[in-house]
Amino acid sequence: MDEGLAVIRQIRELGDPLLVFTGGDPLKRDDLFPLLEASVGAGLRTTITPSATPLLTAQAVRRFRQAGVARMAVSLDGADAAQHDGFRGVDGSYRITMEALRAARECGLETQVNTTVTRRNVDCLGRIARHVSEAGARLWSVFFLVLTGRAQPEDDLTAEEYEAVFEQLYRISLTAPFDIKTTEAQHYRRYLAQKRKAGGAGPTVAGGGAIARQAGINDGKGLLFISHTGEIFPSGFLEMSAGNVRTDSLAEAYRNSRLFRVLRNGDALAGKCGACEYRNLCGGSRSRAWALTGDFLAADPRCAYVPAGFAPASAS
Repeated sequence: MDEGLAVIRQIRELGDPLLVFTGGDPLKRDDLFPLLEASVGAGLRTTITPSATPLLTAQAVRRFRQAGVARMAVSLDGADAAQHDGFRGVDGSYRITMEALRAARECGLETQVNTTVTRRNVDCLGRIARHVSEAGARLWSVFFLVLTGRAQPEDDLTAEEYEAVFEQLYRISLTAPFDIKTTEAQHYRRYLAQKRKAGGAGPTVAGGGAIARQAGINDGKGLLFISHTGEIFPSGFLEMSAGNVRTDSLAEAYRNSRLFRVLRNGDALAGKCGACEYRNLCGGSRSRAWALTGDFLAADPRCAYVPAGFAPASAS
């Protein structure tokens, strides 16, 4: 508990960031609700991403609201129970997710839905989007696979298939009553910028706001992740440590560590990401570059865009 409170104080010293309690499952912490209240009391916009386990009851959702949590995010990776539970590998997780969304709506807690796009669900994103709308969620956060942990290569999409998903998201955004943002698909911002440049319609007012708030954010750039052991990572998918909150200053690690400073330097990017005119808007997924190439500054292997005049070194 004391360590958690100390971390909250360090986070507050960074300014006015958004604090997300995530996991694993944060509900497994006995001190979760006191920590949530401390975060809210410190003036931080506080959100939570619980896992769909039996701990996620209607009572727990109401307690989030009572503690002052601004938003609850839950994962929905399929349009029905068979698809979602099959991906998650846990029977009943779809039911728990939908019940949590219903409980949140009843008690007035704002929600978001997180969906990981894979080969298993790419053909039913429209149906998942309808669930997001029916739940009254404010944000649909669409995650694109990074091949770490339990992620399977056969579930990943090609760079060209990513572009097709971007088109789906763009079309949905034109009428959706919720915001849409992507995680580990920073090049969706490039895609939207190209659409606007070509005279395409913009998303709904809500969608446009979400993109504006996310512009330029990337691993270590407007974002950091603190692990369950206190390690300071640029994101949850890029497990390269810049220190530990038990021994190091969080602000110092974020502002001045070599790792974070390099990640915030668009000119340090290699390959076509470094040559791209959208590098400060997008910057590519540093986590995916690390997972697939071993170089976190390399070009994002799942981006199909080639900057004008760029020629790979092997072709020169």
